[in-house]
Amino acid sequence: MSRRLATLPAAACAAAVLMAQVALADTGYRASNCFDASEWQDWKSPSPNVIYLRVNAHEIFRLDLSTGSSQLKYPDVHLVNVNRSASRWVCNPLDLDLHLTDSHNTFTEVLIVKSITKLTPDEVAAIPPKDRP
Repeated sequence: MSRRLATLPAAACAAAVLMAQVALADTGYRASNCFDASEWQDWKSPSPNVIYLRVNAHEIFRLDLSTGSSQLKYPDVHLVNVNRSASRWVCNPLDLDLHLTDSHNTFTEVLIVKSITKLTPDEVAAIPPKDRP
């Protein structure tokens, strides 16, 4: 009987992990779509509603904005993410709290991200060089 009780916590843990994996699969979550916010290196915006982020040296993520800004085209603006969570991982739009400001802090604009997409090497190659971060 004590041996059966000893395996109960392990079985419960395994069931919880399996349930979490099924739930994540149902939502379309893929770990490769996440990135560490501290490894965000550069960004560029080809249009008011799109931002390309370079993460590490080899990954590009596309952010589609629901509220874009014509200010994104100017070279003296800064894109700031205010991390309000305990995690440094960005996996979905709610993980980003983006603000756009200029070098003199004369304005601040909130940008709302509606989707995050990790681009494939072919998709990155299709971006004009002037628009790549």
